[in-house]
Amino acid sequence: MENHFNLIDSPWIPVSEVGPVSLKTIFSNAALRALGGSPVEKIAITKLLLAIAQAAHTPQDDGEWEKMGWQGMAENCLGYLKKWHDRFYLYGDKPFLQMPAIRTAERKSVWALSPEVSTGNTTVLTQTQQQHSTDDADRALAIIVQMGFGLSGKKTDNSVVLTPGYLGKQNDKGKPASGKHGVSVGHLGLLHSFWLGNSIIHTLWLNLFTTEDIAQLAMYPSLGVAPWENMPTGEDDKIARELKKSLLGRLVPMGKFCLLENDAIHYTDGVIHAGYLEGKVDPTASVDFSQIKPKALWANPNKTPWRELPSLLHFIGKDKKGGVETQQLKITFGRVSSNVEHFYLWSGGLRVSSNAGEQYASGTDDYVQSEIRLSSHLTGSEFINHLEDEMEQLENVQKLLWGAVVKYFRQLSDIDKSGIGNVQVFVSSQAEKTTRLFWRLCGQHSQVLISTCASHSTAGKKRIQLRKTFVSYALQVFDQMCPNDSARQMDAWACTRPSFSEYLSAD
Repeated sequence: MENHFNLIDSPWIPVSEVGPVSLKTIFSNAALRALGGSPVEKIAITKLLLAIAQAAHTPQDDGEWEKMGWQGMAENCLGYLKKWHDRFYLYGDKPFLQMPAIRTAERKSVWALSPEVSTGNTTVLTQTQQQHSTDDADRALAIIVQMGFGLSGKKTDNSVVLTPGYLGKQNDKGKPASGKHGVSVGHLGLLHSFWLGNSIIHTLWLNLFTTEDIAQLAMYPSLGVAPWENMPTGEDDKIARELKKSLLGRLVPMGKFCLLENDAIHYTDGVIHAGYLEGKVDPTASVDFSQIKPKALWANPNKTPWRELPSLLHFIGKDKKGGVETQQLKITFGRVSSNVEHFYLWSGGLRVSSNAGEQYASGTDDYVQSEIRLSSHLTGSEFINHLEDEMEQLENVQKLLWGAVVKYFRQLSDIDKSGIGNVQVFVSSQAEKTTRLFWRLCGQHSQVLISTCASHSTAGKKRIQLRKTFVSYALQVFDQMCPNDSARQMDAWACTRPSFSEYLSAD
């Protein structure tokens, strides 16, 4: 196909309250507040934009970063895009982040790449799950997401191998294996986090690494070369091996080799990066490497990201070793908190299920995301200690609520088992519903909770009032899920209704 639809000039990046814009617009319009799209699209686009910014100019240290400012960064990026304009065409001899050599791979609908769109025999529940015609903006976005967030499974055609003698796409029987999951999604859907500023350009500046930062990033101690400047020719050639070792190679990991063909796409496994179990992870992902077996934070619809804040900001506390680390947050935190009075911590991802090598979003799987407002005066060790204490206390309230609901239904289970089926399953499901509702109500006050952790002395009254609110929610959902209409229900309700006096009186 002839060169057309250049990602620098043509609109394709979803922007909240604006619609699709081009790369050039992103770096020239400081009024653009935030990216739109799904959480996974936001992560994938942010990583691409950061790769462009790092390739355009990586400041030497904090001083140069501050002197450059977001304005200087934007100017560098516009100059860089002008220089490499011919490498950002979606079609042509050198299509952006695509591999013409895989055109023999099986042809699939572009929507086969989307976890929320129904393909094959999947049941369609809503209109958004239906396939429809795609435009160039849709296809460009699909390519970017596939670089790190491609799901594993049989849809990937691994019969095409570009590096002679490469065995990474074969199973134990020597036949084409199912596709591997993207390094940015992992087994269950990794949780990603980064700082948000007052505009998209400001956000990129806050998350930009310096040369000194990269030197201490043991996983990727070199900047490397952006893949669109020098594309690999295969899964394991010299360029592919260099991408695995560099920061730019991880920001745009080339996890799937793709080629667009109108409304269809050819795709196969590409460069396979090491995962967190092998000691490497995206800088935006959160992993505890202090344990014998590394433990990742997963996107969890039943535990929205604001509840993970103590883990995400664990590094702030004095003398706190081990625990979860998010390099994107930890490395840049000092200069962000020193140079910006108000900023946000964004966290999000997609929870997925996996069965026999096939990944999919099903059941309770879903996208998650949250924005937490922080201030430079809220980020000392006192703040994180108070936050950890408040969240631990609130978790105890939830556990007490869970136990009370279980006791209530167990007390009633001997009355009439005929309509319940498996009593244990029923009791657990009721307790789960109760705690989900409790956390949903508490989430409305997550920002207030965080603000009250600035200082117990100055925020004591607000903290006590907030605890009373949380207790009222716990009792409200208990009463909702555990009725007291009949005499037997009233007896069980009175015996099991929880008391939170210890929580209300705790310092």
